[in-house]
Amino acid sequence: MLFLLSLILFMLINIVPGGPLAGYGRTRRINPDKVEQLKRQFGLDKPMAVQYVVWLAGNDWMRVDADGDGVTESYGQRRGILRGDFGFSYRNRQPVIQEIRERLWNTIYLMSITLFVVALVAIPIGIISAIKQYSLFDFTATTLSFMGQAIPEFWLGMILLLVFYAWLDNPMTGDSLLPSGGMYTLGADPTIFDRVKHLILPVTMGMVGWVAWYSRFLRSSMLGVIHQDYIRTARAKGQKENIVMLKHALKNALIPLVTLFALDFPYIFTGSIYVELIFSWPGMGRLFYDSAVHRDYPVMMGILIISACLIIICNLAADVAYSYLDPRVRYD
Repeated sequence: MLFLLSLILFMLINIVPGGPLAGYGRTRRINPDKVEQLKRQFGLDKPMAVQYVVWLAGNDWMRVDADGDGVTESYGQRRGILRGDFGFSYRNRQPVIQEIRERLWNTIYLMSITLFVVALVAIPIGIISAIKQYSLFDFTATTLSFMGQAIPEFWLGMILLLVFYAWLDNPMTGDSLLPSGGMYTLGADPTIFDRVKHLILPVTMGMVGWVAWYSRFLRSSMLGVIHQDYIRTARAKGQKENIVMLKHALKNALIPLVTLFALDFPYIFTGSIYVELIFSWPGMGRLFYDSAVHRDYPVMMGILIISACLIIICNLAADVAYSYLDPRVRYD
C-alpha cells in the first residue's frame, strides 16, 4: 500500500506544469543555462520513472554529472527513502529530514495538547447527551455540535483573532487580551503562563471541529449500547449506574471513536495547515504549505509519506484495540 501511495503521490506532484524550477523561467534575470544546470543538479532532466527510482532507491546505480562538465560529483548523491534519505530541499539545500525534524516537535506539542483537550471535552459531552437523551443538555450539545461541524476552520481562526487580539484588551496592561500567533513572546522569557497564552487560540480553533465530531459519534454509539441486554443485566445485579455506564457501556461504545481517532492521530505529527498558518505556528502544516507554494517537492513528498505511514500504522493499531474493547471481536 505504501508503495502504491508513493507512486501515485510522486506522479501527481510531478505532473504539475513547469516543475519546481518554473519560477526561474518567468524572470529574465536568470540565465537559461543556469536553469538547465539546476535541472541536471537535481536530476530533473531525467524521465519521471528514473526520478522516482532515484527518489525511492537512491542513485548509487547511476553516474551523476551535476554540472554537465563530464565530471561525476558527490553533490546530488543520495540513498533513497528506503534507506532513510528523503533528499535535499530545493529551496534551501537542507536535508528534508532536518527540515522535518526542526518543525516536528512544535507540531507534536500543539496537536497533542489539542487532542488531549478534545478528549476531556468531547467524551463527557457524548456520555451525558446519551444518558440524558432529548434533555435540554442534549439539545444544546446537539445544536452546538452541528454548528461546530459547519463552521469553516479558517473562518473561526480569523474570528478568534478579531475578537481576542483586535477588539479585547487586557485591562491591566492595555495590550491585546491574547497574542496573535507564535509559540512565545519574542524577546521575553518563555514562562509557562506565556506559553499557555499562545496556546489558547490555536487549541480552540483546532478543537472545535473535533469536539463536535467526537461527541456526536460517542452519543450515537452510547445510545446503541445502553439498551442492550448486558446493560440491563448489569443493572439487575445491583451495580451502580456510574459503574454500568463507564465499565460496560462506554468500553463497547468506544469502538467507533477508536476508528475516528486512528484517522485523526496522524495530525499530531503532520499538523493543521489552517491553524499553523493563521497563528504563525512553526510546525509541519506550515512547512507543507510553504513547500507547496515554492514547489519544494522533496519536502512535500517527505511529509506525505510520513503521513501515509502513520495512517496505516494507526489503522492497524485500531484493529488490535477492537479485540480489547469488544471481546466478541477476534482475529482467528
